[in-house]
Amino acid sequence: MGFKMGIVGLPNVGKSTLFNALTRTAAAQAANFPFCTIEPNVGDVAVPDARLEKLAAIAGSKQIIPTRMTFVDIAGLVKGASKGEGLGNQFLANIRETDAIAHVLRCFEDGDVTHVEGRVDPIADAETIETELMLADLESIEKRLQNITRKIRGGDKEAVQQERLMQAAKTLLEDGKPARLLEVSDEDQKAWRMLQLLTSKPILYVCNVEEASAASGNSQSARVAEMAAAQGAAHVVISARIEEEIAQLDAEEAAMFLEEMGLEEAGLDRLIRAGYELLGLQTYFTVGPKEARAWTIRKGTLAPQAAGVIHGDFERGFIRSETIAYDDYVRLGGETGSKDAGKMRVEGKTYEVKDGDVLHFLFNA
Repeated sequence: MGFKMGIVGLPNVGKSTLFNALTRTAAAQAANFPFCTIEPNVGDVAVPDARLEKLAAIAGSKQIIPTRMTFVDIAGLVKGASKGEGLGNQFLANIRETDAIAHVLRCFEDGDVTHVEGRVDPIADAETIETELMLADLESIEKRLQNITRKIRGGDKEAVQQERLMQAAKTLLEDGKPARLLEVSDEDQKAWRMLQLLTSKPILYVCNVEEASAASGNSQSARVAEMAAAQGAAHVVISARIEEEIAQLDAEEAAMFLEEMGLEEAGLDRLIRAGYELLGLQTYFTVGPKEARAWTIRKGTLAPQAAGVIHGDFERGFIRSETIAYDDYVRLGGETGSKDAGKMRVEGKTYEVKDGDVLHFLFNA
């Protein structure tokens, strides 16, 4: 099960620098001019989770395989993108394919790095991007409403449902509000997701600050934090320049560098975890002599669907899952100790998997 987070922002805010650090590659060209990224770059990154190494050590696993998230570096948007300015709709289409948006905001002063608007104002930058996404959504809705008119007249239930949702979203957008503010019922969730509205996606504001402010932020990132809180959005403070430097170091050197900078952990670890939380994701584990592996599922996923993340046959032929809570597995020294202490549970098809569960699935081939 793949989860994609799109990295967006105005040109020269540090998006590609951040992406380079995220993926530990130089795949995304970082340069001081707009549109240096002319194709969306995609990179998978491991989700940091110290629990996985503990489980592997207890089980004597030969291999450790973390769960992963996909980040998509999308070229810098500019005012008028919804009407084709800059590289326009090509990149708005790339955003539609993501599950959430990491909106990088420039919160640093640097005379050597040109700002496309000639000033540093992260709130205004956020409003520019949000406006372009809302305009693109409005245009998309208006076109779709025209195209489904005949189906609605014919009594097509799906078309009627889509029309109702689009009209509700249109009302919000025309009032200058993003589609994600719409309250969507459980029975409408699938149809709502299929609309793929840009402003329906959850947002994580990434405050890119100068190196000296990496630990505590600055006045600009404080403004972003206030805005995010008002919107019910998430935010994280990071210095893309520092992360780029860390990306070139080995683990020991990176730890020393972080200590010198007064940082407890890399900003990228916070960013990845924040994205994981933003998407409502959690982790379960499979552990054995061959490998200890983490798997990504949405919170609330039932055991058969969790099994299906490994292989579709596991879900179709699901019988039951042998389940041990992470804390019990560690405290009791693994599977045997957990069994002896009566902490291994047999769970059926209605079991809602918990974060950190260590699972073994039984299924019919």
